[in-house]
Amino acid sequence: MTFISRQNKRTLIAVFVVLIVVAEVTAYFTTTPLPKEQFFQFYVLGSNRLAADYYPDDNPNLRLDAPLSWYLGVTNFMGNAQLIEIRLKIGNETTNAPNDTTDAPSLGQVLISFDRFLMDNETWEFPFVWDISNATTSGGSTHILTVQINSKSYQVASWSATNGYNFRVILELWVWQTESNALEFGWNGNGEHRIAWLQLWFNLTNTTPPLPQA
Repeated sequence: MTFISRQNKRTLIAVFVVLIVVAEVTAYFTTTPLPKEQFFQFYVLGSNRLAADYYPDDNPNLRLDAPLSWYLGVTNFMGNAQLIEIRLKIGNETTNAPNDTTDAPSLGQVLISFDRFLMDNETWEFPFVWDISNATTSGGSTHILTVQINSKSYQVASWSATNGYNFRVILELWVWQTESNALEFGWNGNGEHRIAWLQLWFNLTNTTPPLPQA
């Protein structure tokens, strides 16, 4: 007959308990699906609906009344319906971009906003046609006065750039938050706050409108 000491019994019981815990944890993770990642896909495409051809001949040196055709898109992967807004801002090289550390939006002027409800897994993609319709140059500085977006004119709060270089369009994704009952820059998902934004640089090197076609 084999006798087991009390110390050995306690050791066996401890090992048995550990094995039960490991088995239960393993069973939980193998049978419980991982939480779905919650996020938005936010993008801008060029004239051919590709991540290219944003400017004619890839030349970002623009002139007045020369329309550019882009496509803006958002896909909702949050797991439920969401109210989103795309804010378009204009700035220059000194304009602060959105801050990925503090989640603060840019302080650039909001020219226009696009908003819509998106169902889960729904993509909203739409054409965005714009041009600089009025600008002036003085003392080596170019001032954008009016921007035309989808056939509507918007006044610019005197954004300027030295010799017309390093203007930029900033696009930000804002999402309705039920906790604050307001639109906020970014969204809350999987226990963290995330933001999405895009920017494209351009120059306005010629403030003379093109000659009318004969």
